[in-house]
Amino acid sequence: MSNRVRCACRRCTIRGLMGPAVIITVGVLFLLDQMSGGNFSFGNTYPMILIVIGIISLAAAAASSEGHVSGTMPPQTPMAPPAAPQNQFPGQGQG
Repeated sequence: MSNRVRCACRRCTIRGLMGPAVIITVGVLFLLDQMSGGNFSFGNTYPMILIVIGIISLAAAAASSEGHVSGTMPPQTPMAPPAAPQNQFPGQGQG
């Protein structure tokens, strides 16, 4: 289990869209490459990936970071070790 705290500020929310946006862009570019006769080959359209990354980075930089949470949660206090099991049958000793 992770101690990481998930931030819900606008800046972190927008940055969380970076991966899905890049994957969708690559998929659309490959689809255009397959559907067209060569006008939209991946070799000609790959700069769109950089444009999408730049747009999301600009949007994240311009977004408010109000309510931003960073770091990890403080460690929990250790619990006392469990007590030794009680003998259910008196007179039989520890077994």
